[in-house]
Amino acid sequence: MTQEITTMSFEHAMQELEQIVRRMETGEATLEQSLNDYARGTALRAHCQTLLGDAKLKVEQMMNDGGNLSTQPFENA
Repeated sequence: MTQEITTMSFEHAMQELEQIVRRMETGEATLEQSLNDYARGTALRAHCQTLLGDAKLKVEQMMNDGGNLSTQPFENA
C-alpha cells in the first residue's frame, strides 16, 4: 500500500523518491513499473518542492527587523 503523497512529510517523500531513483537506476523493473515509478517520482518531487517553498516562506516571515515583521530573501549556503 502506498501512502497518499499529499499527507507525506518531507522526509518520508524524499525517502520514497530516493528508493524510486535507486530502483530505476538498476534497470531491473519492468517497463510498466518504470512508468509508474516515474509518475509517482514526479508527484513526490513536486510535493517536496511545495513543502520546501512553504518552509522558506515561514522562515522569511519569522525574520524580524526591530520588532517589525519583514521578509528577506533566503540565502542559499
